[in-house]
Amino acid sequence: MTTFSRRSLLVAAAGATAFAAASRAAIAQQSYNNANAAGAGAPFVLPPLPYAVNALEPHIDAQTIELHHDKHHASYVNNLNEIAKTTPQIAEQPMEYVLAHLNHVPDDVRTTVRNNLGGHVNHSMYWLVMSGNGGKPDGEVLQAINRDLGGLEKFQTDFNAAGGGVFGSGWVFVTISAKGTLAIEARSNQDTPLMDGKRVLFGNDVWEHSYYLRYQNRRPDYLKAWWNLVNWQKIAERYDAAKHGTLTI
Repeated sequence: MTTFSRRSLLVAAAGATAFAAASRAAIAQQSYNNANAAGAGAPFVLPPLPYAVNALEPHIDAQTIELHHDKHHASYVNNLNEIAKTTPQIAEQPMEYVLAHLNHVPDDVRTTVRNNLGGHVNHSMYWLVMSGNGGKPDGEVLQAINRDLGGLEKFQTDFNAAGGGVFGSGWVFVTISAKGTLAIEARSNQDTPLMDGKRVLFGNDVWEHSYYLRYQNRRPDYLKAWWNLVNWQKIAERYDAAKHGTLTI
């Protein structure tokens, strides 16, 4: 009979954790592809987190990230796959196209598609534009912030005010035009500027499930702390993609 010491079990557990972290880090090098996952068994797929669940602490705690991704975001994906069984056309076009043409979606599922596909694309963007490293914008992104939004300090103040002003649940976004012009927009529920044919540079989730375990009802504190997590390198990549017409969700 094989026996295991407490030390050997701890070493094995540490190895498993390191392997999982390495796998997640490798996935993080890939941009999330919004194309349908051919052969995956379901047309809509929950993208893996591009970091460990505790990577955003202390600003967002691990439990919040785990519940937010594995439960809330996953529920949107599961709901979409259920709808696709009877309305397969929602998976036959890019997600940003479907959202910009919701009038083409059958009446009986339109609201459900709006809510769940909006939630799916919003969260898929949200995970990508955060990291544990923080930093400051530079290059073209900083130039655009200075030009269009009055400088970084004013921009952050206005963005936080827009997010804090959302009644109930919703999102606050920075949109980007084909010419690289930036604007701040707040939306309710899981709505997104994609529904108006616009492109999203980045955005923050102000649903309570994004912050309640750590901040309770102090949404302004969450909005302020969130800037420590913004992945400006990823946002610079999205800015460049938008200018070249390749930014999707």
